[in-house]
Amino acid sequence: MSRHSEIITSGPVTIETYLDGQRSPGQGPDVVVLPSYGRDGGEDFDALAAALASAGHRVLRPQPRGIASSTGPMQAVTMEDLADDVAAVIDQLGHAPAVVLGHAFGNFVARVLATNHPDRVDAVILAAASGRNVDPEVNSAPFRAGDPSLPDSERLAALRLAFFAPGHDPSIWLSGWYPETLTMQHGAVKRLDPTPYWGAGDAPILEIIAENDPFHAPEEWGDLRAELGDRVTTTVIQAASHALFPEQPDAVAETIIGYLQRMPERDRVDA
Repeated sequence: MSRHSEIITSGPVTIETYLDGQRSPGQGPDVVVLPSYGRDGGEDFDALAAALASAGHRVLRPQPRGIASSTGPMQAVTMEDLADDVAAVIDQLGHAPAVVLGHAFGNFVARVLATNHPDRVDAVILAAASGRNVDPEVNSAPFRAGDPSLPDSERLAALRLAFFAPGHDPSIWLSGWYPETLTMQHGAVKRLDPTPYWGAGDAPILEIIAENDPFHAPEEWGDLRAELGDRVTTTVIQAASHALFPEQPDAVAETIIGYLQRMPERDRVDA
């Protein structure tokens, strides 16, 4: 697998993007990976990127503002702004329409992107997306887990509660957090009215649910398909929680590659 990094500029924003794999005529669509709250798009997704590249997909991992060499306004940022950042990456580095994968927090960005920029999005993958009703203690867990000023014991408790299923080591997520980015993204969530974006425009959706994810209660697992119908495909990954990708990398990669192989081919415009 070949990986390199490129930087694009869009207005006051600069986004560094990791690129994996090579695009060849006749291969599958580009896959854009959007990470979770306050985390980067690096190590958590290396195994997935390698698997996707081996299957013939080019993978773009835009780093959120405040991470790597990505910069831009960090105050009063909206989810629409963050979706625009990703649209600019697709325009300048990708080939539209792309498949956009949003992990946890990233699912909001993916939904807004698909709604506001439908020509850039071939399908949306919602990985460990939250349900509509989340316990407040669970909802606040990212801000304890991602706060390096807290004792490791408190951070580990938050990681066990909200991110890692039994049998998985939560200590691997004591690092890899970016508090300034987390604060910026939290503000964007608070400003967001999710209602117009919940359905991700009219894009096909692969919903990947983690069996032990406290952000998505089992009684809500069928809600998205009930609302949106056959354009939603739902898969449950066993023995995983909200972190998902470092817990079950092979199962997640197999699910995503299988879905991409079954997608109907649509005309794609080279950017």
